[in-house]
Amino acid sequence: MTTPKIIAYLKPTCGWSNGVRAVFTKYGLPFEDRNIIGNPAHRQEMVARSGQPLSPCVEIDGRMLADVSGAEVEAFLLANNLVAPSEQPTAVPINAGCPD
Repeated sequence: MTTPKIIAYLKPTCGWSNGVRAVFTKYGLPFEDRNIIGNPAHRQEMVARSGQPLSPCVEIDGRMLADVSGAEVEAFLLANNLVAPSEQPTAVPINAGCPD
């Protein structure tokens, strides 16, 4: 399998963002983690590329997944044969929201 190019627009601390990171770690996928809180330019880029303001947004080989959970990212990776199925657990839940 070829390693996909991944750009992830994430918050530094958020259940959804941490779930996305956990999926990439689970499958050993390198990704560019763009902090949308610490860098306003990354947030503006995310909105321009995804067409909406909600995060996480993940671009995989040029295809944008907007406002996704780690579970949705994992399902996309598996459905598109970008990773092989794995029963390895993640360190954090992959489908948990951000605390209020």
